[in-house]
Amino acid sequence: MWEVIGMGLAGEDHGPARAREQFLRGGSVEGAVRSPILDSWQRSRSLGLTPDGCELPFSQDLDLDGRLIRAAVPVLDRLENRFAGRNMNVSLADGRGAVLQRRFGEPSLVRHLAAIQSVPGFVFAERFGGTNGIGLALAERQLINVYGAEHFAERSQSNACAAIPVRDLLSGRIEGVLCLGYPLTDADAALNAVIRKAAGAIERRLLEQSSTRERDLLEAYLEARRRAPSGDTSGNGQLGELAESGLDWRDQMILKEKATELISSAQRAAVEVPLPGGRRVTLLSRPVTSASGVEGIAIEAVLPSTHQRLAVPAGAGTPPTTPEEQILPPATPHPEQLPDVGSGPAVATSRKPGTHHTPAAGHPASDTAASGLVLLGEPEVGKYAVAARRRLELLSEASTRIGTTLDVSRTAQELAEMAVPRLADFVTIDLPEAVLRGEEPTDPRSGLHRTVVHGIRDDCPFYPAGEPVALRPTTPQLRCLAAGEPVLEPDLRAATGWIGQDPGHAQRLLDHHVHSLIAVPLLARGIALGVASFYRSTDPAPFGDDDRSLAQELATRAAICIDNARRYTREHAMVLALQRSLLPHSFPEQSAVEVAHRYLPAASGVGGDWFDVIPLSGTRIALIVGDVVGHGMHAAATMGRLRIAARNFAELDLSPDEVLTHLDNLVGRLDRDEDTAEAAAGPGIIGATCLYAIYDPTSQQCVMARSGHPPPAIVHPDGTVTFPDLPAGPPLGLGGLPFETATVHLPEGSQLVLYTDGLLQDRHRDFDAALDRLRQAVAHPDRSPEDTCEAVLRTVVPPHPTDDIALLVARTHALAPRRIATWDVPADPARVSGIRTAVTSRLAEWGLDEVVFATELLLSELVTNAIRYGTEPIQVRLIHDRTLICEVSDASSTAPHLRRAATTDEGGRGLFLVAQLTQAWGTRYTAGGKVIWAECALEAPGGKPGTVEAYFDDIPAI
Repeated sequence: MWEVIGMGLAGEDHGPARAREQFLRGGSVEGAVRSPILDSWQRSRSLGLTPDGCELPFSQDLDLDGRLIRAAVPVLDRLENRFAGRNMNVSLADGRGAVLQRRFGEPSLVRHLAAIQSVPGFVFAERFGGTNGIGLALAERQLINVYGAEHFAERSQSNACAAIPVRDLLSGRIEGVLCLGYPLTDADAALNAVIRKAAGAIERRLLEQSSTRERDLLEAYLEARRRAPSGDTSGNGQLGELAESGLDWRDQMILKEKATELISSAQRAAVEVPLPGGRRVTLLSRPVTSASGVEGIAIEAVLPSTHQRLAVPAGAGTPPTTPEEQILPPATPHPEQLPDVGSGPAVATSRKPGTHHTPAAGHPASDTAASGLVLLGEPEVGKYAVAARRRLELLSEASTRIGTTLDVSRTAQELAEMAVPRLADFVTIDLPEAVLRGEEPTDPRSGLHRTVVHGIRDDCPFYPAGEPVALRPTTPQLRCLAAGEPVLEPDLRAATGWIGQDPGHAQRLLDHHVHSLIAVPLLARGIALGVASFYRSTDPAPFGDDDRSLAQELATRAAICIDNARRYTREHAMVLALQRSLLPHSFPEQSAVEVAHRYLPAASGVGGDWFDVIPLSGTRIALIVGDVVGHGMHAAATMGRLRIAARNFAELDLSPDEVLTHLDNLVGRLDRDEDTAEAAAGPGIIGATCLYAIYDPTSQQCVMARSGHPPPAIVHPDGTVTFPDLPAGPPLGLGGLPFETATVHLPEGSQLVLYTDGLLQDRHRDFDAALDRLRQAVAHPDRSPEDTCEAVLRTVVPPHPTDDIALLVARTHALAPRRIATWDVPADPARVSGIRTAVTSRLAEWGLDEVVFATELLLSELVTNAIRYGTEPIQVRLIHDRTLICEVSDASSTAPHLRRAATTDEGGRGLFLVAQLTQAWGTRYTAGGKVIWAECALEAPGGKPGTVEAYFDDIPAI
């Protein structure tokens, strides 16, 4: 067992390992695992990744001579020397997550590691590899630690890593990722300082590859900061520090937009900028002139007084004093002085390497205003550079923030959220109804539905979302769909095609100062999936050609994600249709229970839950609920195989534990077959759970057995709800372990509630709380099963189920004793005539004179066989239900076999005659022997007219 305090690690029997296991089972792990890790797990699962199926693509498109490699090689050399002799894997990846270089502290490691851990070229982006250091650092855009079971992939469970983005200090763009990988037992918090220093050194070397003009301007700003009076608290941190005070990426973008205006004005100013949530940040602009005469403007952000001191840059020229600092190659200026700045103007998004938490002189820590550099650049050059940077940043963020789900509508909403307000003030997106259903549109210009309306205000009178929109061919939207190219309308007052669609509606939009439009087709694989409309209102400048190009690029990227979501929707619908086709649509008529059922697919995909109601002999009924682990087509198909198998085993009249044993063997065989057939389309079966119950209305006894499945809820006639303590049993597929049964008495009017674990499992609530909700929902014995199902769906089902849900509610009935007749039969053939007389009398009491003759024949054959071949005690039972059921039981386990007698045989026709006279017959084994049963229809004297006379001469004399 291992443990590292403060790093979120724990023993292998609890902590992340246990949380991961619970998460993969669909359980709630809220609070049990670090937030970035849990978010990554959820993204990995939504992408359809599995712990043993995270296959990493290999890319040969690597820039092995680029500026990132040139900047990083000396640093990697120092790291390799620093970790000489240790099991340390140092890797450098590009901005896609593709590994460019690997270094090893112990060179012999390369001979023992898998290719993905030793060979450059493998892509560790989160969408391929799940939760890992490189992928998560790119997703979170900050220093990341991943320990052991926090990795999503099974292969990484014994490893730990620290990974940090490497940025271009002048553009703010992430150029790559530096990652340290090591055995889990070598986890050390001090490695974070090492990797921060190393990343800072690479970033400085990248900066040295920039122009002299840019570096001179940055140096001038830093020199001015060093000369600032000690009491000047207007600038004492970096924007990376401000992010820790509550500024997220959206806040930073708002500040950068306003800072751009200040730089363009080329004046000293102080402007208060409102942020979402009622917060306010002050921006200060400071003129800066470099030694070479380059003039620029530095924009700093100052937050209100804070009780939490932020990092204060150390003095210039501080020599490295720790071993970690000494491993880095020298560079100027010192990393602690290098905020992330953008090229004319520069962008600050840096981390806090080597910072010291020291209050400024004369100001107590609790009253010091946190601040940081936002932008730095030349006023004239900056306007163009910032515009280009804004476009690149928008497209870069769009690649990570559009398509986070496989939902068509949500993906369209993400496109609109990315464009507002950085490109447009309002965005509407119209998609054909076929696309929303997951189909490929035949004509994207017809059947359009307003899917998204998003903007800076909610009062703009666009057509509302959720309604069909009928557009004329002259509108910019249909023109762009017809041509497959964006359509720019710089002045909507002169756009006759747009106004002609609905003049009144157009005037209302113009009254809200909407003045410019870009309509862009959503094209993917050459197919138009809809149209996105970008509107401008607050900016007096109309859209231009650059804006049209940006909107087209943004829409193209979004269209690919929408197409992926559309195809997923289609596949999901197909799997759901398969699932529903494999589930029962109706149940056969029977008198034992009144049944209602529900099935809800998971929000993320269809699973393998199923249920069934199977009539058995003797008016008994079998109730079954099961759950196949996993989602998708494979789980649905496996569910169908198990349900059919369960029906077949039930038809053999086996006890619940025997049925589960047969299903367990079947799942094991299926799993082995999948392992053998490596070319199978889906993953192998991991397992399944099942609950099987048999209720007998003649005795009101219910026999149950379960295999890893939740126990049912029993609602007694007085409203008491209990969960019987059934032996749990192992999940199906493990093999070799026995199943046990338990018998429960269910008075007439009781309700038996069977369900799958998706009903209760939700990461946002406690399991016991969900169980209490279920108890309260079903504690109404006067409700019908249908009403109980509705109450459970309304109050217990999670808002967004992560697993599918099967629910089966059965209210029990009891067969009246007057409709059952039982006789003990001595093992004497002479006593059979007396039984026939008693049976005839009872049938007359029940008003069943029309079946007396056929029943006498049946009982004569069955009782005679029991006397001849069976063992005492022998008993005859008649049950008057929807059919007349005749049962003859004895203590022998020998079953009769139906055969066709030859014309020369003197006997052997008895069971054949039984089969002709009844609509069903069979054998049921009990703990004390067997029961031969036969069911006679009550509509006619025999099940098959004309057969009695044909075989009358072959009936044995009694």
